[in-house]
Amino acid sequence: MSVVNGAQETTFAESTVPRRRRWRGRRRLSDGHYLYWWVEILAIIAFYLVYSTIRNLHHGDPAEAYQHAKELIGLQRDLGLYHEQTIQDWALGFRPLIIAANYFYGSFHFVVTGGVLVYLYRKWSDDYPLWRNTLAVGTGLALIGFALFPLMPPRLLPDFCDHHVLVACKGLYHFRDTLAEDPAIWSFNSGAVNKISNQFAAMPSVHCAWALWCACALIPRVKHTWAKVLAGLYPVATVTTIVVTANHWIIDAPAGFFVLGVGYVVARLITRAGRGDAMPAQSPLPAAT
Repeated sequence: MSVVNGAQETTFAESTVPRRRRWRGRRRLSDGHYLYWWVEILAIIAFYLVYSTIRNLHHGDPAEAYQHAKELIGLQRDLGLYHEQTIQDWALGFRPLIIAANYFYGSFHFVVTGGVLVYLYRKWSDDYPLWRNTLAVGTGLALIGFALFPLMPPRLLPDFCDHHVLVACKGLYHFRDTLAEDPAIWSFNSGAVNKISNQFAAMPSVHCAWALWCACALIPRVKHTWAKVLAGLYPVATVTTIVVTANHWIIDAPAGFFVLGVGYVVARLITRAGRGDAMPAQSPLPAAT
């Protein structure tokens, strides 16, 4: 009789658990919240599609983007930071470095960031919601910069100056678009990318924001010193790459770091999952946010 009652009690207890908590692919956090890997993937894909659509919705006015580039060059000169042409000229003397930078720029941005997300989800599940939200908020904030401050990257200046009859800057800039002129996974000049991409979405640098995010997420959590060093060098390599490939100005990098910092502050205010007191497994809570 007791066995039957026990089975009935178990069945009743299971029936009182909301159905969403019995979905497959869940991971329980220490505070009782749940993560679902397939929900995370769908959410990340949806977020990036919305982000890309908004980012590329308005391509900006080339004359305005050029004027902003001139203003930024003046600011960098005042700060002693206007070295993009010198850095690229030096790198162009070693073609394997240029090719490596092209592949780095075109792939690491997604591969490393995605890998860190998976690592946090699997190994540091309680920390995952905070860092996922930090990445999302920081990336979303970058859209404000793209909308309010369209900026012509260095690689576009020579072509703009050579063909824009109203602007007296022909021969003034000698940047090379390495993604278009040297081996690379893709370039902004390729058919589909050229048509849909907002090429004046350069301030802030999302590449640099994501690279710093990876470093901040990894350094306190990886065990080996060599792994910590690699994580710390990743943002440095990213800043170097965006300059060598002439896709960004130097000051775009700290702007990217800034939006990431704001994203982290906001994420700490809005993230609940994984940050509460530890709860026994019998006390389920809603899916993680």
